[in-house]
Amino acid sequence: MQIKAEEISQIIKDQIGGYETEVNLKETGTVISIGDGIARVYGVGNCMAMELLEFPGGVMGLALNLEADNVGCAILGDVRKIKEGDVVKRTGRIAQVPVGPAMEGRVVDALGQPIDGLGAIETEEFLHIERLAPGVIARKGVHEPCYTGAKAVDAMTPVGRGQRELVIGDRQIGKTALCIDAIIAQKNSDVHCIYVAVGQKKSTVALVVEALRKNGVMEKTTVVSACASDPAAMQYLAPFGGCSMGEYFRDRGEHALIVYDDLSKQAVAYRELSLLLRRPPGREAYPGDIFYNHSRLLERASKVSDELGAGSLTALPIIETQAGDVSAFIPTNVISITDGQVYLEPNLFFSGVRPAVNVGLSVSRVGGSAQVKAMKQVAGTLRLDLAQYRELAAFAAFGSDLDSATQAKLTRGERLVEILKQPQYQPLPMEKQVTILYAGSNGFLDTLPVTALADYEQELYNYIESNEPSIFTDLVKEQVFTDPIKEKLNKTLTSFGDTFKATKSLN
Repeated sequence: MQIKAEEISQIIKDQIGGYETEVNLKETGTVISIGDGIARVYGVGNCMAMELLEFPGGVMGLALNLEADNVGCAILGDVRKIKEGDVVKRTGRIAQVPVGPAMEGRVVDALGQPIDGLGAIETEEFLHIERLAPGVIARKGVHEPCYTGAKAVDAMTPVGRGQRELVIGDRQIGKTALCIDAIIAQKNSDVHCIYVAVGQKKSTVALVVEALRKNGVMEKTTVVSACASDPAAMQYLAPFGGCSMGEYFRDRGEHALIVYDDLSKQAVAYRELSLLLRRPPGREAYPGDIFYNHSRLLERASKVSDELGAGSLTALPIIETQAGDVSAFIPTNVISITDGQVYLEPNLFFSGVRPAVNVGLSVSRVGGSAQVKAMKQVAGTLRLDLAQYRELAAFAAFGSDLDSATQAKLTRGERLVEILKQPQYQPLPMEKQVTILYAGSNGFLDTLPVTALADYEQELYNYIESNEPSIFTDLVKEQVFTDPIKEKLNKTLTSFGDTFKATKSLN
């Protein structure tokens, strides 16, 4: 093979002609002070708000304060690797998280990096942590139920797809348990779940993950964890990151449920960051924009219009109160943003009513729009009976000379309170909830002792599934108590009641 000089010269000419000079300019700055998880960086004049900056050792920082001569930056990693004089590089990337189906079944940190030891997450899609909430025109009224599986909630403070229902109460009275049950209740639905743990102990998050795995919902759930030992910046960002992961499904016409556990700790983390960045403090030392922090997060939960795919993102934010003080700064802020609240009361919890929902103080501003007709039929009488019971129970404590009508109301009320109790990790589908509430509201339980009702309820479901399964299937199909369903259910409740009394020797 002969080499031709003309061909070689032509190749060289072509390469020279196609050569372009590229200078890789990266804007860099210098750390002028570092401490308490905050770095002051000089020299990154074109830095954007919420931009990620790269410090030595691969540690990332988030630009929060853009001042005249420096940038205040929250460190998202080990602050001990950074010292004064270090070179800082701009990444040009606004803080973002990976999203998509690959995130499901994983435990990730606030930036979407896996922390469960199951390897890297394979996804090409990313969304910014801070995104604009859908506008008024892009939204649609909340009209589909999002079942929590808790009778006390689904009957009297119903949650709809796209709603924001606050779960509020003191520490250790079942707020997380109620929300975990709501996630477990989505096992056979088309709802994707995100659980955001802010400022929790790592052992607590591990127990939650184990509970979700044991109940078979972990494969459709993403757990975003910013534990108590993580930097304040990570605790502040975790709810926003989790929300973006939920919005991915909403924007594709699917449905998602997100639990923020809890926003009190996120507010404390944001206060810490703000004070360290020398932002002026306001009431209770919180920064002036603490309300905006929560409103821009919770407004992102929405039911979007049919033109945009009719997807939804439902939020269950949790707020911890101190000694039942719902009039404190953060609780009143979040109550005013959300579409209602489920109030959990310590007195009820310690007297054995669990979930400890105070049905008098709890409210849903969406109400019946988020209920099927069958639930509305039983919930209307239930709320009235319970209200009368609460009123009369106070008077009954003073004396025993009560007329028969009052006695009957007290008897009914006691049994309704009892059937609203529910064990943890046992959410009920709609058809089972309306069946037991129908039995309670229509007097089928009035002759039974209160102590036997837990057994009665469990055996009733088994009896219907074995002998009259069409009751449950018809309720799921019709979603209303038609005359044939009522007739069949009345007959079944009567025959089962007689059998139950006979087997338990209750006559």
